[in-house]
Amino acid sequence: MKIWVDADACPSVIKEILFRAATRTKTNVTLVANHALRVPPSPYISFMQVTHGFDVADNEIVARLNNGDLVITGDIPLAAEVIEKGGQALNPRGELYTVENIKARLTMRDFMDSLRSSGVNTGGPPALSQSDRQAFANQLDKILLNLSSG
Repeated sequence: MKIWVDADACPSVIKEILFRAATRTKTNVTLVANHALRVPPSPYISFMQVTHGFDVADNEIVARLNNGDLVITGDIPLAAEVIEKGGQALNPRGELYTVENIKARLTMRDFMDSLRSSGVNTGGPPALSQSDRQAFANQLDKILLNLSSG
């Protein structure tokens, strides 16, 4: 399994958790973004810069994704594509997107998008809390533990 990170919008604290997990478990992590990022020197951590443009990073991740790979993203349409291709998708708040819940997440996303486009101020997501960070770290550990025991 390889971990792909939709890194343009991934919070720094989540990247740090991923960097530590990559080193600890010897799991390859690749950050994909359309702007330069610094990553720690490690044989398990890499960075791929893509050109600017709508969904360029998402498309690159989907193109390179293998069955069973994990993608870290808050982008629900990307998560849906990942699941459709046989991968796993985890958001930075620790929610694992699944075949069972992705359709409902897409429907809610589309509904909120239509509200925003009609002028309704829906606000943004709350700041990443300590409990969100902990939920992410716990879910990541569970996935990596299943990998090492499976």
